[in-house]
Amino acid sequence: MQLQFDESAPLYQQIAAQLEEMIFTGGFTEGSQIPSTTQLSAQLHINPATVLKGMNQLVSKGLVEKRRGRGMFVAPGAQDKIMQARKDSFYNDYIKRLLVEAHKLGITKEHLLELIKRGENDGTITH
Repeated sequence: MQLQFDESAPLYQQIAAQLEEMIFTGGFTEGSQIPSTTQLSAQLHINPATVLKGMNQLVSKGLVEKRRGRGMFVAPGAQDKIMQARKDSFYNDYIKRLLVEAHKLGITKEHLLELIKRGENDGTITH
């Protein structure tokens, strides 16, 4: 497992975000065990408390569950939770701003739909 870090956020947040991404993309499937805090801290050369703090963020989101004496496992429904959270974030981060800007520009709902279709047809979106 390879995690990449930068200066954009605290390490524990980056650990949580990258593990969440791996759960979302199927790198860790629901019910599967994820590496222990000790394994990750040794592999990444990071303080175990930092790794644990990141793991605990995933536990608090209900994405990972601790099984006493057995380790950390991807919780049932974790991918669906991540998908829903990302959809909510997409709406709040992009759609609301898009609608505000479209309103400022006098773009109607119909014209906005035309622009979306244009984006689909001009190769902006690839399938």
